[in-house]
This record gives sequence, C-alpha cells and structure tokens, in this order.
Amino acid sequence: MASTGLQHDSDDDMDEFMEKFKTMKYKNAFNEDNWEEEFDRVPMFMKKAPDEIDPEKYPELACLQAIVHDDDRPPEVQAKSLKDEGNAFFKEKNYEKAVLAYSGALKKKCEDDDLNTVLYTNRAAAHFHLGNMRSALNDAAAAKKIKPNHLKALIRGAQCCIALRIYAEAIQWCDEGLKAHPADNKLLELRTAADKHRRAAERDARKAKLKEKKLHNKEEALKTAIKDRGIKLLEPVKPQRGSDSEDEGSSTALSSSTVTGAQVFLDEQGSLHWPVLFLYPEHQQTDFISAFCENTCFRDHLTLMFEELPPWDADRKYLPQNLQLYFEDEMTENLYEVNPEISLLEVLQHKRLFVKEGTPSFIVLVKGSTFSKQFLTGKKIHRP
Repeated sequence: MASTGLQHDSDDDMDEFMEKFKTMKYKNAFNEDNWEEEFDRVPMFMKKAPDEIDPEKYPELACLQAIVHDDDRPPEVQAKSLKDEGNAFFKEKNYEKAVLAYSGALKKKCEDDDLNTVLYTNRAAAHFHLGNMRSALNDAAAAKKIKPNHLKALIRGAQCCIALRIYAEAIQWCDEGLKAHPADNKLLELRTAADKHRRAAERDARKAKLKEKKLHNKEEALKTAIKDRGIKLLEPVKPQRGSDSEDEGSSTALSSSTVTGAQVFLDEQGSLHWPVLFLYPEHQQTDFISAFCENTCFRDHLTLMFEELPPWDADRKYLPQNLQLYFEDEMTENLYEVNPEISLLEVLQHKRLFVKEGTPSFIVLVKGSTFSKQFLTGKKIHRP
C-alpha cells in the first residue's frame, strides 16, 4: 500500500511540473519581438556581413574571424581566406573593404602564383569600380607580370587605359591579349573602341595645333602691323617671382583689362580696330568703343555718342562742339590735348602716347567749364 502512495505522489509532482513548464520560457531562446534581428546575427544565416564586428554583439562571428586570421596557419591559407572575404565585400559592392581584404591577402606574400594573380586582378576590379584607374592599372600590370596571358588582367588593363585616355597603351594591352586569346570578344571590342578613341584624339590634336598656328600667325601679323605704324605699347609690370599673380596667366602689352574683353584686331583690309575708353572725371563716368577704326576721326564718334545727351549730363553741357580731349603721358603725367578732327591712328602715333593694356584711353572735358579749369590747374598741358 505504501508503494501505491509514493506512485501517487510522483504523478502529482509530474503533473505540477508539466503545468509549470507550459508557462516557462527557454532562457536562451530568441526574443519573440525581434527574433529576425537576432537570427541575422548568427553567422550561418547572415544575409550581409556587418561593417564592424563587435565581439559583444557578434560573438560567434568574432570567433570565426579570429580563426580566419589566425597567423599560425600557412600564408597561402590566410591569403585565400582574405581573398574570400574580399570577394564577399565585392559582391556587396563594398569596394573599399574589398580593396583592404585583397591588400591584406597580398601582404601575406604567399608563393602561390595563381592566387596572387587573382588577388591583383580582383583588387584591380575593386579599384576600377572606385574610379582609382591608375591603381587599377598598376594592379592589372602586376597580375600580367606574374601570368602574362591572364585574360581578366589583360581586359582590366585595357579598360583602365581607355578610362585614362592613353589609347595607344590600351591597344597594346589588347594586342598582347589577342595573341593568347585571339577569339576573345571583349578584347576585340576594347581594341576597336581604343583605336576609335585614338584616331579621334589624334584628329582633335591636329585641329588644335592648326588652330594654335593660325592664332599665332594672326597675333604675329597684328604685332607687325602695330610696330610698322610706330605705335608704342606700354609693357605690363611683370609680377615678382613666386607671387600669386605669377600663376594667373601670362600678361601681354595687348591684354585688355576692360570688362568687355575687347581687343585690338586687324581686319581683312589691313586696318586696325582698337578698343577705346573715354573718361569723364567730372561725373565719374566712362564710355567704351569696342572697335574704333584707326582711320576714323574722333569727331565722328563724339557726334554719334552725344547725339542724345546722357542722363548724367543734367546741365546739357556735353555737346560735341563743346568737348575737349586729352591723353595722359604715362611717364610724365603731362596732358596732351587731342584735335578731334584727326584720326585715331594719328593720335596713336604721337611720340608721347603709350597704349596701356591694349586700350587707348582719353579724358573728356567741357571746354571752359568750372570743373575743367579746376581739373587742369597745376597740370602741364601740351596743345596740338
């Protein structure tokens, strides 16, 4: 009877345990609220490797990485593991990390030529996608040095050369590749593209050279025309060696500082046309003629310019017959009066006129005005 009682107690305990078990949770189970996130931390089920491996967050992955990078293993094994790691990053388009992985593998300096060739080629591909064309080309060349007929290296080298616009070298890469792989469509395609680009570049270079030659001849003809007329150009002050302005481009005596950028030119009939600046100091105003023909007299332009009086001439004093013109001697600062009835060429040939920055400039005053008298006071005036 006693045994029967013990059995009954045991059954009661088991029933109690089972009821309690139904309400208990497994301590190491995934959290039902974020089980997918926890599931993704398991290396076997990861869809994507994390950028940084935190041992506390990814203990299993950190352990595997320690095994992968175990320096006690042969260099070939370590290099291959890093290559696989680089390939995984490459597939995820994480090219920066792929480059680091391939570089780490190459640092192991294993003696497996096949593996090293693949590492250089793969790193070249990663650099290519990052836009590092020169680095990619160097890696393709390193791979080709190990295995001259390696197809992927030859293709990548040609692609890099085309991207770098060194088309002759691209053709050379293709030709070397086609010797070993004469039927490879990619090499044939790249060679055709490189040759097309090369011919276009050579054509553009010829055009640019011809244009430069024409421009040079035109500039020389212009300088000769100016010199033959006895017109004197004021040479610009050369910047000191090492100054910031030294790198801003070469300045010449014909360089114009005007905002229009107009410059003297020689027309087909052999006449010079100058940009000319008129200064009105009384009103701090200016006028600009972009192409003043050397054979035209000042009166013609003044009549046209003041056909309608400017808004700043409130007193209506600037009538063509009332105006006086002067140019300033750049050396002595003396003023020389200009006869408006003579041509621009006659004035430019004056022994004391020096054309500054390719733009002759003239001061315009109203004859006999109060401002004119004040402005001319103390200045040495030379009359025609």
